[in-house]
Amino acid sequence: MRCMTLARALARRGTECAFVESRAAAPLLRRFGWPGLTLLAISDAKDLDGLLAYAAHVADLFKPGVIVVDHYGVGQALEARLRVDGRRLAVIDDLADRSHACDLLADPGYGRKTEAYRGLIPDDAAVLTGPAYALVRPEFAAARGRALSRRAKHMPVKRALISLGLTDLGGHTARLVRLILPALGSVRLDVVVGADAPSLPELTELAAADRRLHLSVDSDEMASLMADADIAIGAGGSSVWERAVVGLPSATVVLAANQRPMSERLVGAGMALAADVEAAGFEERLLEIWDSLVADSGLRWRLTERASELCDGHGAERLADAVLRL
Repeated sequence: MRCMTLARALARRGTECAFVESRAAAPLLRRFGWPGLTLLAISDAKDLDGLLAYAAHVADLFKPGVIVVDHYGVGQALEARLRVDGRRLAVIDDLADRSHACDLLADPGYGRKTEAYRGLIPDDAAVLTGPAYALVRPEFAAARGRALSRRAKHMPVKRALISLGLTDLGGHTARLVRLILPALGSVRLDVVVGADAPSLPELTELAAADRRLHLSVDSDEMASLMADADIAIGAGGSSVWERAVVGLPSATVVLAANQRPMSERLVGAGMALAADVEAAGFEERLLEIWDSLVADSGLRWRLTERASELCDGHGAERLADAVLRL
């Protein structure tokens, strides 16, 4: 999703973009792609080495000036196979745990410093760090003013959102909805998942039985849903920045180890409330956060102010300009 956001920003600048992806990503790319997508190449490779070989083959045919790599399993050795024939390589990372053969590295993580990549990338590579480079779709920036103005009125909570990502990593969405429903009261609950989400069958049954629950599948209206929500439960990945742009007070659920460090930094800075799905007492902690968000308008406004200051939603434009400078 974040690469499609970057591709849109590049396309607006007259750049042709191609995607090389695994078959698992094909439904998302086809569902959320855009008119003018030059090439969508889906690999049947069963491993990362095969996917990179296919990417190198497509690059030989497409002849890109820049290749963007966004994959936690790819590092210097595999990237070097793509950085040939004068091509430049841009890498999106947020772990700073491996070496890269790149000309540009972007890490949108909060609190990340350039020094974290010293010795991991070539000395002449450009490094762009922080939420100013978060890849957020332009519709979130477009909804920002409306959302912040409404939140400044300090109205009671009438609408909530649960979205842990379209893929529903770990199938936790239904579990969280079951947890929250007894505490929901008269609040409307919007729940968003993808068509292949493990939770979808159970969520469909829950929505049919409870009029407060509104289920959206493969929604392309996330910006509006987040702008209209008063509080949310969301994942600890890149959707953190979508919620930040519209100042949505949230409980951030840490679903994977790579989400933990940034979530801890955000909590430490008083910019977020978080619960780790792997931690003991996770459900009790999440309910505690939910009750606090519902009851405390002052808390909601503090989170709105601090989160919206972090990210303005124009990171894709900044990164696209940096990529084109290569």
